[in-house]
Amino acid sequence: YMGLILRQRKTNMPARYSASVQDGEKTAKCRGERLRVHFKTTRETAHAIKGMKLKRAQQFLNNVIAHKEIVPFRRFHHHVGRHAQTTAHPNCNDQGRWPEKSCKFILELLKNAESNAQNKKLNLDALEITHVQVNQAIRMRRRTYRAHGRINPYLTSPCHIEIITTEKDLPVPRPRVVRKAKQGIKPVEKKPELKKIEAEKKEEKKE
Repeated sequence: YMGLILRQRKTNMPARYSASVQDGEKTAKCRGERLRVHFKTTRETAHAIKGMKLKRAQQFLNNVIAHKEIVPFRRFHHHVGRHAQTTAHPNCNDQGRWPEKSCKFILELLKNAESNAQNKKLNLDALEITHVQVNQAIRMRRRTYRAHGRINPYLTSPCHIEIITTEKDLPVPRPRVVRKAKQGIKPVEKKPELKKIEAEKKEEKKE
């Protein structure tokens, strides 16, 4: 009974984000708690889209599901294979995977952030993912039955995900400066002494 009360209190509390936001009117947040998706693969997937535009991040995750692009594994890379697609991502030791389940969960969160940005009337093309964090949640316990009547633990590793998108100012193109054509420079007249020397050289060549 006490566990149910504590869980009820937690859901009623406002969500806290680990990153502080300077201008709340230009940001859109989204958060998921105790998601049934693996922590390590989700952490690598989330950090791959950090710093991307919102539309580019959605395209990247869809490409990963279709195996057109790859998620580089930089921290949790033990026993991760090497693939040629990782050449697009530096400092990953050519290690990467295509975590489809993590991509689908993050795509749902980005869709939530997009709808929050629409409610605030933000420019979706200028939205950039400025903060991504993935934390481990409490492991859920199950059991698996082994030989000779033994029982081993069968744990899941869910995670919490939080994403903050910020509307950035679009770059203004530099105006074209029309440069004036340079005025023609008058050729310098040669001295009469130089003219005589050139004429003599031409006569010598003819002879």
